[in-house]
Amino acid sequence: QVQLVESGGGLVQRGGSLRLSCKASGRSFSTYAMGWFRQAPGKERELVAAISWSGATTYYADSIKGRFTISRDRASNTVSLQMNRLEPEDTAVYYCVTKPGPVSYYSNEYPYWGQGTQVTVSS
Repeated sequence: QVQLVESGGGLVQRGGSLRLSCKASGRSFSTYAMGWFRQAPGKERELVAAISWSGATTYYADSIKGRFTISRDRASNTVSLQMNRLEPEDTAVYYCVTKPGPVSYYSNEYPYWGQGTQVTVSS
């Protein structure tokens, strides 16, 4: 079955950087979009960034544009999220997701989710 395993979360100070990685396994992901959602306490889950199966199309939430970069390595079925200039508002559990077909903004269109990794940004 499909498995998504995230790594790279942790505690960082304001202005610092973290890199999240997600390794997908269980099938071919060559036609699957991949991405990252996050959920902070008391807030709705939001799409942070997503990337198409080819890597040609990317999406970023307005709140992180210019600070985060999503990338994927199709050979290793890995998607990464480089997070720079982190702010306390970025504190959340980050989830790796994947779906067949194009990128979607809606969480209910992603059938596969990782277990989540905590990112905490201190002020």
